[in-house]
Amino acid sequence: MTTAAPTLDLNLLYREHGRLVLRRVRRFYRTEQAADVLQEVFAKAVERAHTYRGEASPLSWLYGLTTRHCLARLRDEKRRRELLDEVGEVPWSCPITPSSTEAKVFLSQLWRTVDPELAQIGVHYYLDGMSQSDIGEMLGVTGRTVSNRLKQLTDLARDAAGGSP
Repeated sequence: MTTAAPTLDLNLLYREHGRLVLRRVRRFYRTEQAADVLQEVFAKAVERAHTYRGEASPLSWLYGLTTRHCLARLRDEKRRRELLDEVGEVPWSCPITPSSTEAKVFLSQLWRTVDPELAQIGVHYYLDGMSQSDIGEMLGVTGRTVSNRLKQLTDLARDAAGGSP
């Protein structure tokens, strides 16, 4: 017997969790862009509501959707910049304002260059402070896989920073 997927009341989800999602978006984008990205996330939630299976809380589902959307958006921006640079129309510029530390800028640039799963694991671990087991459970992978991905991400970051092993 197949169980029907639970339905989401997206209006209620927006009212209850919109501010948390906005805070999440601000990890990736400066304040001026965050409101637009928030609207994009909820538009994506409307499109993808059928993918919610009820295995996690609606907020966890929404957080995952937000993270994937922001990472994909950053990668798309990077691709557009690269294409524009090739034709010489617009110089490269970073969409994230270096308001706090150089590390924030470095990480934001690194997220755009790595595999989406790797970036998502890095965001959850380093920015959200989630445990490796919680990340594994959320993404449907083992804790060992998360650990291996974090080591891979650390190695990539060290190489990008020009550091030694």
